[in-house]
Amino acid sequence: MATMIRLSLAFSICYLLTLALQAQSLPLPNPLVLNEGSRVTTAKQWHTQRRTELLELFASEMYGHSPGKPAQMTFVVFDTDTKALGGKATRKQIAVFFNGKPDGPRMDVLLYIPNQVKGPVPAIVGLNFWGNHSINSDPGIRIATSWMESSRGNPYIDVSCVVNHRSTESCRGINARQWPIDSILNRGYALVTAYREDIATDEPANKFTTGVHPLYPEFQNRADNFGTVAAWAWGLSRIMDYLQTDRAIDSKRVAVFGWSRLGKAALWAGATDPRFALVISNESGAGGAKLFHRGVGENIRRLCTVFPHWYCGNFRKYMDQDTLLPFDQHMVISLIAPRPVYVASAQQDKGSDPEGEFEGAKAASQVYQFLGTKGLPTSTMPALNQSVQGQIGYHIRSGGHDVTSYDWTQYLLFADKHFKK
Repeated sequence: MATMIRLSLAFSICYLLTLALQAQSLPLPNPLVLNEGSRVTTAKQWHTQRRTELLELFASEMYGHSPGKPAQMTFVVFDTDTKALGGKATRKQIAVFFNGKPDGPRMDVLLYIPNQVKGPVPAIVGLNFWGNHSINSDPGIRIATSWMESSRGNPYIDVSCVVNHRSTESCRGINARQWPIDSILNRGYALVTAYREDIATDEPANKFTTGVHPLYPEFQNRADNFGTVAAWAWGLSRIMDYLQTDRAIDSKRVAVFGWSRLGKAALWAGATDPRFALVISNESGAGGAKLFHRGVGENIRRLCTVFPHWYCGNFRKYMDQDTLLPFDQHMVISLIAPRPVYVASAQQDKGSDPEGEFEGAKAASQVYQFLGTKGLPTSTMPALNQSVQGQIGYHIRSGGHDVTSYDWTQYLLFADKHFKK
């Protein structure tokens, strides 16, 4: 009995020591230090050497490697209405056939262009959660045909319109409140969106079996596999491919936006594709803007077990090692530098760790400053509902995990500041 007590006590001590060691997080890794240990000294060295190292690090250890632009991809504009939304906009809908085949994987892109602006206009691009038809009640929008979640009790939308995981006509406009199209158009911006499930499924039971993943079997069954967050980011780049062909859009002034898990994708899209001139992260949390090293909020274990399809297999080896990572999300934000990026939090969104999102933006600021911009214009977290805007912007608003009119007001101000100088 005494032996068992001693063994139990020894085990408890070892367990507590392990917890204590994990609590003592390693210093936040410096994005301006090369893999071999020397410091980056010039902007050229950042762009040609360190940035390349970081992209490879995150592709290998977290997001997975992604394929390039499909050689056979085609765009088909199947709808144009020059008097959409009561005459405010021109609506276009574009079918993107990733392998060039009409019976292959297809992504529908919905594009609204403000009619009151002459010449090419800037645009805001973002993926949506519940189909293009969900962002507005416009009867001309094609109903999404990809798989649709239908869980009851969804706090953001009424999904009772979904039958057998397919949308119906009654789903039109169910998520319009998160997409203030009139405000965006009135400020002179085009709005561009596509449904996440057209690109890659978010249903773990279906993972890697629909969307673009079947086109790239060589990127699966490996430790650095093409994860779903990376696939969504890849899809955003394919939308950018189209926008570069549309004369109504100023492709040099395109912002990429995302909320929650799609905010994670927007950050990775901005990091990997410099054609996005501005990046907006709305409560992207763990695997987005927040720092894992704080050990607060959603952690790597939850990301890899509840959402096993989001990141590559290699990321699983870091479960329970959040505070000891050799990398962190401030480095992803740094990869966007010196392009403007906005990070936003919500007071009640504890899982996203608002302070950790702020600290991620703050830690990335050193790279922005190194490259000659102001970065984040404060070193202390701003007051509630107070936006701070430099080359990096940030706010924490009242309320919970959502996209609100307050958020969009700040994003449009930020875009005006950088796109309409």
